[in-house]
Amino acid sequence: MFSKETYIQRRLTLAKKLGSGIVLLPGNDESPMNYADNGYHFRQDSTFLYFFGVDFPSIVGIIDVDNQRQIIFGDDYTIDDIVWMGPQSTIADRAQEAGITETRPLSKLHDFLADAQKRGRDIHFLAPYRAETKLKLQSWLGLHSDELATKASLPLTKAVISQREIKTAEEITEIEKGVNLSVDMHVAAMQMVRPGLTEAQVAARVYEVALAADCELSFPIIATINGQTLHNHYHGNMLKSGDLFLLDAGGELKMHYAGDLSSTFPVDTTFTPQQKLVYEMSLKAYDAAVATLAPGVPFRDVHFAACRSIVESMQQLGLMKGDGEESLKAGAHALFMPCGTGHMMGLDVHDMENLGEVWVGYDGEQKSTQFGLKSLRFAKPLRPGHVFTIEPGIYFIPELMDKWQSEGLFNEFVNWREVQKFRFFGGIRNEEDYMITETGACRVGKHKPMRVDEVEAIRKGK
Repeated sequence: MFSKETYIQRRLTLAKKLGSGIVLLPGNDESPMNYADNGYHFRQDSTFLYFFGVDFPSIVGIIDVDNQRQIIFGDDYTIDDIVWMGPQSTIADRAQEAGITETRPLSKLHDFLADAQKRGRDIHFLAPYRAETKLKLQSWLGLHSDELATKASLPLTKAVISQREIKTAEEITEIEKGVNLSVDMHVAAMQMVRPGLTEAQVAARVYEVALAADCELSFPIIATINGQTLHNHYHGNMLKSGDLFLLDAGGELKMHYAGDLSSTFPVDTTFTPQQKLVYEMSLKAYDAAVATLAPGVPFRDVHFAACRSIVESMQQLGLMKGDGEESLKAGAHALFMPCGTGHMMGLDVHDMENLGEVWVGYDGEQKSTQFGLKSLRFAKPLRPGHVFTIEPGIYFIPELMDKWQSEGLFNEFVNWREVQKFRFFGGIRNEEDYMITETGACRVGKHKPMRVDEVEAIRKGK
């Protein structure tokens, strides 16, 4: 945890933004795999962590704005629990670390909320993303499941986003640690890959680096020779000479701040000429996006800088034709990049996306429905303290090629005969993490080997 003063100030700021009412922030519960005592790795709700810091299951935080009170509701472990789990801090001790002196048993929460409702007080809660939280909110507040989305507090949602999206110096320090760990995970994979290994063996090595640092993964590892599938979590293929290997993996620290990096490298010690050509085109798109970063620049412009570079490269390669700007406007470039260039990052690897992309990434503006552009999670103007990923890629997806060609889409912009020559190429993505400063932008954490000479040097064991 940070110092208790950090959490006290965060709660005071939130209360000031809301002005009145009660803030109800449930923490997460344990999630059993197949019976109660065999659980998945526990992960606390990130907004609860941001304001209360207590990394413990089945507790609820209350901020009573009008009466300037904060309460944590939760139950201490029994002796039966301690026999199996060892000595545990009390709820009161945990609350003290976050600057909270008032705690109550969880059984008292329903009465507390019922009394507030009887007095006509506003109870602010965020839209739930876990089934058990939905059930609890229904019980505590007497709501039908269909009402949860409409009754969720927009003022609270906007207030939380406005605080969490701007990272403080102490948060940046934690994120840098997460990114540095993630770099080590990627370098370990680059060093071990060779023909005859399986994707699962590489994924295991990546996870080993995180576990050895007493950390976890910020998301399930993507480790694949089929990089054209954007989120490919299948690890059953064997690596062979001539393959490209795409790794998308990040570490999560004890305080749960995340790193998120992607790398693409040859299974052989060097890129083939064709691989090198497309790889350098993807780096050119990455550089174009980074060059656009500055305070006040909409991230949508950063995205289009990367896409424009890809269009130019595809035209030089003979895969695209016609007016480049018109092809961008029409969305033809999404054949090669059907996703966004980046997303916000912090306590969540896709920061706050449970609060809704329209508010987190667009400040309430309408999102595009165009294929490719609709997957841009982050578009609003950049501000100092924003932390996000830069991850343009170039993908050759046979199913998408066949669909668009059979439908006669974008014939004025795409040379389908030439595109089909890359049918089995796969996909390339390189990703690093950035933050906006008062005067520009900077990479977060240490450099990840990414240029052709750097990658090939590692692949050759140098």
